[in-house]
Amino acid sequence: MLRNNELRAGELAIDTPPARDAGLIFIGRIRTPWKSREDTPRQGRHDGPVCRLEIFEPWVAALKGVEFHRNLEVIYWLHQSRRDLVLQSPKHNNLTRGTFSLRSPQRPNPIGTSIVTLVGIEGNTVLVRGLDCLDETPLLDLKPDRCEFTPLAQQNPNDPE
Repeated sequence: MLRNNELRAGELAIDTPPARDAGLIFIGRIRTPWKSREDTPRQGRHDGPVCRLEIFEPWVAALKGVEFHRNLEVIYWLHQSRRDLVLQSPKHNNLTRGTFSLRSPQRPNPIGTSIVTLVGIEGNTVLVRGLDCLDETPLLDLKPDRCEFTPLAQQNPNDPE
């Protein structure tokens, strides 16, 4: 296991330019069972544990209608990720590749996305399956799955699933 600032063979870190504020607003917090990066799965599974998207005020009203969608895209900030790697050597793989050719969480702007299955909504909390991020990860956005353009309530009941 590598420590936060260690590099694998072939990796290259750079001095990052100063950040410019993009004006991001965290709309909530993600609650998962994973407390360390080592325990967190590499990819979420739709039969995985139920995770909680806790939505902050004043964004709770924006949940209206979410229940009509089976799958949601969760967009989050990978708050513990390095931002300075341009070449990476994935674990268990000796091939060095550019950051933009990988789904690694180590990115200049560490934004993560997952397509999750909606389990339910309890007040300001959206229950989902399929996440692969640390507990207390900041939530950036929540959208209907882009492959599911029509909400369930509007689909033709005669169409096969």
